Amino acid sequence: MPPEKSPQSPVACAQRVLISNKLGEKLVGLLHEACSKELVILCHGFRATKDDSILVDLAAALASAGVNAFRFDFAGNGESEGLFQYGNYRKEADDLRSVVSYFSEQKYDIIALVGHSKGGNAVLLYASMYHDVTVIVNISGRFALEEGIEGRLGKNFLQRIKKDGYIDVRNKKGKFEYRVTEESLRDRLSTDTLLSSRSISKDCRVLTVHGSEDETVPARDALMFAAHIPNHDLHIVVRANHRYTGHEQELTSLALDFIKPRPRKSSSLRPKL
Repeated sequence: MPPEKSPQSPVACAQRVLISNKLGEKLVGLLHEACSKELVILCHGFRATKDDSILVDLAAALASAGVNAFRFDFAGNGESEGLFQYGNYRKEADDLRSVVSYFSEQKYDIIALVGHSKGGNAVLLYASMYHDVTVIVNISGRFALEEGIEGRLGKNFLQRIKKDGYIDVRNKKGKFEYRVTEESLRDRLSTDTLLSSRSISKDCRVLTVHGSEDETVPARDALMFAAHIPNHDLHIVVRANHRYTGHEQELTSLALDFIKPRPRKSSSLRPKL
C-alpha cells in the first residue's frame, strides 16, 4: 500500500505506511524521508510502540543525516492489527521480514536494523535467520530470556500457568494489562539467544549499546552478546538506565556513527618526492 500523509506524526515529513505481514495483519509505520534511497528500520520494545521517544529521536537524527528511517508497530501493538502476545519473538522477526521485503521491493537500500529492548532481540533474531542486512544495532536487548519473567508474572509462575493455562498481568492499581498464555511463555523460554547470536554472519556488523545502570535488563547481558556474536562492538553508557534518561543524545550519536561512520579527515601532510 503506498505511503500516505500522517497529520499526527510528531516529526515533520513522516508518512504513514501500511504493510501486511504474512498473516495478513496490517502493520502501521511512519516513514521519515530523506534525500536518498538508504533506509534504517527501527523496532520498539515490549509493550511500547513506534512512538517511543528513543525511536522518534533516532528517526529524526537519521533523516537529518540524509538517511530514511521507518519506525513501525509490531502486530498486536500500537496501531497495528493483531492481538498482543507475550513472548512472540519469532513472529516479531517475521513481521520485520515483511517490512524489509516491502521496502526492498520499493527499491530502498536497507542499510541497518535498530531495536530497543525486546526490539533489539527482534533485529538480532532477524540477522541470525536472514543475511541481507549488514548492520544491526541492539539497544539494551536481553540475552538471558529465562530471566526477568518473575518480575512481571510473580513467583511460582511456571506452576501457576501450568495449572490455569494463563496468567493475567495487572498493574500496581490492580488494573488488567495483558494475558500471558502457556504457549506464549513457552515461546520466550524456547528462543535460543545463544544459538541465534552465533548464527549471525561475520559479515554483519553488530553494535550493542547498554546502560550501566539499566534497571530492566542487566548490563551483563550485553557482555554475553559481545562474547558470542562474531563481528561485534560493545558500548556501555555509564550511568544510563534502560530508557537512557539524560543520555539520549549520546545514544543517538553512538547509533548514528555506527550506521554511517564519519569519514576520517585525511592528513594534509604529503610525503616528499
